[in-house]
Amino acid sequence: MPTIAIVGAGPQLGLAIARTYGTHGYDVALIARNRAKLEDLGGELAAEGITAAAFPADVLDRTALTQALKDAAAHFGGIDVLEYSPVGGLQTVMTTPAATEPADVQHEMDFQLYGAIAATRAVLPAMREAGAGTLLFTTGAGSVDPVPQIANVNAAAAALRNWVINLHKELDGTGVQAAHVAINVSIGTPAVPGFPTAQPEEISPVYWDLHTTKRDRAELVFSL
Repeated sequence: MPTIAIVGAGPQLGLAIARTYGTHGYDVALIARNRAKLEDLGGELAAEGITAAAFPADVLDRTALTQALKDAAAHFGGIDVLEYSPVGGLQTVMTTPAATEPADVQHEMDFQLYGAIAATRAVLPAMREAGAGTLLFTTGAGSVDPVPQIANVNAAAAALRNWVINLHKELDGTGVQAAHVAINVSIGTPAVPGFPTAQPEEISPVYWDLHTTKRDRAELVFSL
């Protein structure tokens, strides 16, 4: 069976992506900090006939993240798709551009860019050797069109976007696809009154399309 590893797996988008791939015959490696929550997700997927396993790791601990992905590859016999979409939650205090200090950006750089690089380095060599594979990275749409209220988060997301699009260029012709997904909606429930909201199941097919029919795309912005 082919396998997708979801870094930042949670009960919304991560679970929806797992279901999308699982219904197409993929096994699912679930990676996030909390083992109990991952096992709950795995139980939901198992009840739907999807094989999943938990590999707990914090993306801020790059050694642990690398090991989790190596363990997942050993467990399933390889990783065909990597999807990176951890959520920082309340760990980051949002700042406007003029109020931003270097420390305000550092956590988000660690979380978004450096975690993504570590995850990629754990799976890319095997993909390049096989001449096949997909690397998908998720940010909010502020990575493309930033908003002042979350300048520090947007700065790190833009750095990740830049790196992914550059990786896409480097991997051209190798059989390995790298792409950035920018989500321009609230997921599940409105984060800001009046802001567009989509359910995870509406968004997750984008990740399947990039893996299958849109492999030439370096970026896709999801909006309503």
